[in-house]
Amino acid sequence: MTSIITNKYLLAGGFFVVWMLFFDQRDFFQQRERMAELHKLEAKKQYYLDEINKTQQELHDLQNNPATLEKFARERYLMKRDGEDIYIIEDSTAPRSR
Repeated sequence: MTSIITNKYLLAGGFFVVWMLFFDQRDFFQQRERMAELHKLEAKKQYYLDEINKTQQELHDLQNNPATLEKFARERYLMKRDGEDIYIIEDSTAPRSR
């Protein structure tokens, strides 16, 4: 038992492991936090890439399909044909955005 305690290589190795786990600038716990943050950022990146692709597809449809363009104009800008009446009905139970 005393030979294990006095073994300088084992003591140096143990000191190194403790130092790397708890005291180093890039310790184990910070690495775990950074990996978790990296996974969150990658998920956000994938979400935004999907949104970009969806928006590009909508733009392509608006530029090439007149029916889609008409539907977009009617829904977003409340445009109408001559002689049509538009009635806007608000949902009173929906929360209002400010």
